[in-house]
Amino acid sequence: MTIAVIATLKVAAGKGPDLEKAMGNLIAQVRANEPGNQLYTLVKDKEGNYLMLELYADQAALDAHGASAHFKAAGPSFAGIMAGAPDVKVYEVIA
Repeated sequence: MTIAVIATLKVAAGKGPDLEKAMGNLIAQVRANEPGNQLYTLVKDKEGNYLMLELYADQAALDAHGASAHFKAAGPSFAGIMAGAPDVKVYEVIA
């Protein structure tokens, strides 16, 4: 079962460029090292609100993402950038 994750990111005022840089580094690591990840991308609307869009081949791939060294190591790079925890929703992909 393919799994989709949509995370609404709460970014501190004026920290969008910092988020984009930090997330760009993580995105590169995910794409290079997680074969079960099918999509890992940051998007922004016209108002400057950010979402992470993610697709995983299955639950094992999602679990591997959360347990990966690069994901864990990225945490400190977001210090001072985030204005709160992300709102994460997990979905089953139907079609």
